[in-house]
Amino acid sequence: MDRSSHPRSRRTVPAVAAVAAAALLVAGCSSSSGGKKADEAGNNISAGKATTPRMTVAMITHAAPGDTFWDTIRKGAQAAAAKDNIKLVYSSDPNGPNQSNLVQNAIDQKVDGIAVTLAKPDAMKSVVALAEKAGIPVVGFNTGVQDWKKQGLLEYFGQDESIAGEAFGRKLNEAGAKHTVCVIMEQGQVALEARCAGVKKTFQGKTDILYVNGTDMPSVKSTISAKLKTDSSIDYVTTLGAPFAMTAIQSIEESGGKAKLATFDLNKDAVGAIKDGKLQWAIDQQPYLQGYLSVDSLWLYKTNGNYSGGGEAPVLTGPAFVDKTNVDKIAEFAAKGTR
Repeated sequence: MDRSSHPRSRRTVPAVAAVAAAALLVAGCSSSSGGKKADEAGNNISAGKATTPRMTVAMITHAAPGDTFWDTIRKGAQAAAAKDNIKLVYSSDPNGPNQSNLVQNAIDQKVDGIAVTLAKPDAMKSVVALAEKAGIPVVGFNTGVQDWKKQGLLEYFGQDESIAGEAFGRKLNEAGAKHTVCVIMEQGQVALEARCAGVKKTFQGKTDILYVNGTDMPSVKSTISAKLKTDSSIDYVTTLGAPFAMTAIQSIEESGGKAKLATFDLNKDAVGAIKDGKLQWAIDQQPYLQGYLSVDSLWLYKTNGNYSGGGEAPVLTGPAFVDKTNVDKIAEFAAKGTR
C-alpha cells in the first residue's frame, strides 16, 4: 500500500482525547432546545441520533464460540450502530484463515467500513490490504496493537497487552506472590502470549506458562487442578479471561484451595468473585468501549473525516485494575453486561 496516499499522511487531525470525548458526547447527549437543530443543520450530524445516510459496518473478530467476553464488545458496537444509523454485521472465527475469509466476504459485500481484530496478524495481512485497496476504511481493536500501523489501519482501540502484563506482574510483587502459573487458553494468540510475557518480565517470582484448551472448560478445570496438585509452591493463578477465572476458582478449591487467583478481563461474575474474596483483582480493558469506539470511529471518518490518534498512536482503553477498593463502583455497570 502507498502510505503517502493513506489518510494518515494528512496531519490536520484532532487530539486523541478530543475525538474520543466528542464521540462519547454524541453518544450520551441530546437536546430539546435550538442546539439540536443547529447540530442537525451541520452536515446532518445530530447530537442524539444520526440522520446521516445509512451505512454498513462489518465487525469481524477472532472470538471463540461461547466466549462471553465478546458479548460486551458487541453491546458497545450495537450501541454505536444504533446511534449512528449503521447496519452492523458481526461475524467471528478463532481460526486465522477463516477470519480472513470473513473479511473477504465483507469486501465482496461492499460494506462501508470494517472493524477487525488482529489476533493472527500474518493471516490477516493480505485481506486487510485488499479491503484498503477497495477503498474500505479499516480500523483495528482489541488485538493487534503491535501490527495495526504496519497493516495500514486507520485507528486502533484497545489495550497494549505487554503494558498490561507488566502492570499485572508488578501487582503480583505488591501482593507478595512468589510463584504464579499463567494460563493461556489459545497457544500462539499474540495478545495472550504478550500478557504472560509481560507478567514474566516484571514479576520477581517464578512464572510458569500453562496452555489449556479454551473451548473445553471441563478440560481447563482439570488441567489447572492437575498443575496445582503437582506443584504446591504455586501461590497465585493468573488467568487471561473472566470465564476462565471462574473455572480456576473451582480448580483451586478442588486442589486444596491454597493458591490465590487474579485475572485479566472482567464480567459480572468476576465482580462478584472480587466481592467474595475468591478473586483478588481483575484488569479491565473496557471491551464495551472498544466495540463502541471502533464502530463510531468509522461513522466519524465517513461523515467528518476524523480518525483518532492521527494514525500514529493507539487509543488505549486499559489497563485498569478492579479490586475490593473500587469494585462497588463497577458493579452496577457489570450487572448490565457493559463492564
